[in-house]
Amino acid sequence: MSQKAEQKQKSHEAILESAATLLRERGIRGSSVMDVMKGAGLTVGGFYGHFESKEQLFTETIRSTARAMWRAMLQRAMNDPARTPMMSVLERYLSRKHRDNPEVGCPLPSIASEVAREGDPYRGALESELNGFIQDLSGMVGQGERAREKALALLALMYGALTLSRAVRGTRLSDEFLEAARKFGAQALEGSSAPPESR
Repeated sequence: MSQKAEQKQKSHEAILESAATLLRERGIRGSSVMDVMKGAGLTVGGFYGHFESKEQLFTETIRSTARAMWRAMLQRAMNDPARTPMMSVLERYLSRKHRDNPEVGCPLPSIASEVAREGDPYRGALESELNGFIQDLSGMVGQGERAREKALALLALMYGALTLSRAVRGTRLSDEFLEAARKFGAQALEGSSAPPESR
């Protein structure tokens, strides 16, 4: 790779990183191209050398941010000797640490309602990533036709509990949402979690 191409790649990654931060903090509409480029340490004029539009930028950002967060969580779960992978995912996702650090956590609570309003191409990007999550979860909860159904329910439980917990952060209720969802998820998983060596 030439020095010019390498620099362009670094700039592209910096733009996506800045966009991911703003996406989690402000959502799509609240994030301007100017603010994204400022966060990346680049001029606005350089934006169109990387993306055709703000829409294309945030479609790619939704994909890359969700994928990176999920891969990191799965990697930690697969290397957790104390729990099955699915229990590890459940406990990490529904932790106070995850709730209290939205700038590096799951972007779903910040973007799901906006994606629903804005529609495509954001909807298509999010659907694709969610299907990937569900496929991974299905493999962790067991075999058979009900594995996908259980994975869908667990993902909805985790997202809902985290979203509500973040909305009322700083209250006892916030902690209760996380605790109750962890317990309910663990009960649903009893006898169905695939052991790490079967993955």
